[in-house]
Amino acid sequence: MKEKFVTGIIGAPYGLEGFVKVKPLSGEKDHLLKLKSVILRKDGKERLLEIEESKTFQESVLFRFKGYSGQEDAKTLNGSELLVDRENAAVLKPGEYYIEDLIGLKIIYEGDILGHIMSVFEGGGGEIAEISLNNGEKRLVPFREEFLHKVNLEEGSVLIKNIWILE
Repeated sequence: MKEKFVTGIIGAPYGLEGFVKVKPLSGEKDHLLKLKSVILRKDGKERLLEIEESKTFQESVLFRFKGYSGQEDAKTLNGSELLVDRENAAVLKPGEYYIEDLIGLKIIYEGDILGHIMSVFEGGGGEIAEISLNNGEKRLVPFREEFLHKVNLEEGSVLIKNIWILE
């Protein structure tokens, strides 16, 4: 299992004092407000930044980082991914999983391994799993109980309920 997660995306600067808007990927904000530092990743490069101030703003969280005192400094962070350690990620409710833990899980139907999960993303009506089949084809499947069920992180697998969803 991964120990660091992308938990938010930094957007546009907010105000003139160096704040940036952070869109939390989980929809949860409380865990972000407790952070003292984060790793930012942009263009494949990572750097650790200390958080000087944080506060909520509508559906976002505002961060001001040490060394980023103005709007021009803050603009350079736009598009960065905000990474946190597992212990600082949003608390999961029963039946919830960190997306990073789902990547690579085997898709199993009646004991046969049909492929694996390549990614999980928001599809408007819920999460969508991108599945790579053993024959190289790709399928998009709603990550819902009626299609994918019995996630087993220890065994690294997800059972598929109906094979037709992959056709």
